[in-house]
Amino acid sequence: MDTTQRVLVTGATGNVGPHAVAQLLRAGVQTRALLLADDPNAGRLPKGAAVHHGSLAEPDSLDACLEGTDAVFLMWPFFTLDVTTVPAVLDKLREHNCRVVFVSSIGVHIGLEPVDNNCHAYLEQQIEKAGLEWTFLQTTGFACNARISWAAQLKAGDVVRSPYGKAVRSPVHEADVAAMAVRALTEDGHTGKRYVTTGPEALTQIEQLRIIGDVTGRHLRWEDVPAHAAKAAMVEAGWPQPYAAGALDYFETLVDKPETITHHIAGVLGRPPRTFREWAEEHADDFR
Repeated sequence: MDTTQRVLVTGATGNVGPHAVAQLLRAGVQTRALLLADDPNAGRLPKGAAVHHGSLAEPDSLDACLEGTDAVFLMWPFFTLDVTTVPAVLDKLREHNCRVVFVSSIGVHIGLEPVDNNCHAYLEQQIEKAGLEWTFLQTTGFACNARISWAAQLKAGDVVRSPYGKAVRSPVHEADVAAMAVRALTEDGHTGKRYVTTGPEALTQIEQLRIIGDVTGRHLRWEDVPAHAAKAAMVEAGWPQPYAAGALDYFETLVDKPETITHHIAGVLGRPPRTFREWAEEHADDFR
């Protein structure tokens, strides 16, 4: 009898996906990766995964990679794909009797994100309605957002210009998000759980920048800019306008009320979450 587990990873070349693929492979799981045929980030995919070309935008393209699959790591690309195909995708997962682990958002946990914004809260609702075996990882911001948002500025100088430097976040290492997903994908006991997946510490954005300066040996400065200017730049860079506005509104609240910190990572993994400094040390070259 073949007892090998088979897991499909969507978003396999993003920020969390490569970590999930690598950890699944190390655990001896037969790992499948869903990629667009022209994925520009295909080089991020660890060797050993079976590549299946398809898209969540085309549910019928999922049949081959779902055949015989036990579980699916689901990240929905909200910036590039609306939720029109969500019901059809979930029908496919139900048809193949797949367990699903969905990377959601802290915004759902704190009630900031309504269902009718067609984002993470909507996906959670639809997954529950579909009758799937599910686990939700309601994450705070990924530590790698510092690289995405600040690296280009720090390549050009020593100043990060962005709003709400005093916003207090609990950034989570993307490898820890992947580790939580791998446990839920491959072990029993996680069905129906909403794990609020956070980093271990409360850090202002200015403090995060200071840590990056420490590990790179640079004297870096933060310069607050008006939120309306930041929103315009975010939209120009490809953010949907409601997401940009929502993110900045949330950051404004974090100036006075620090982001949530939980112990769910420690409870599931049996170890504390990685710190932002650990992440910064791993990625120091990105800021030099």
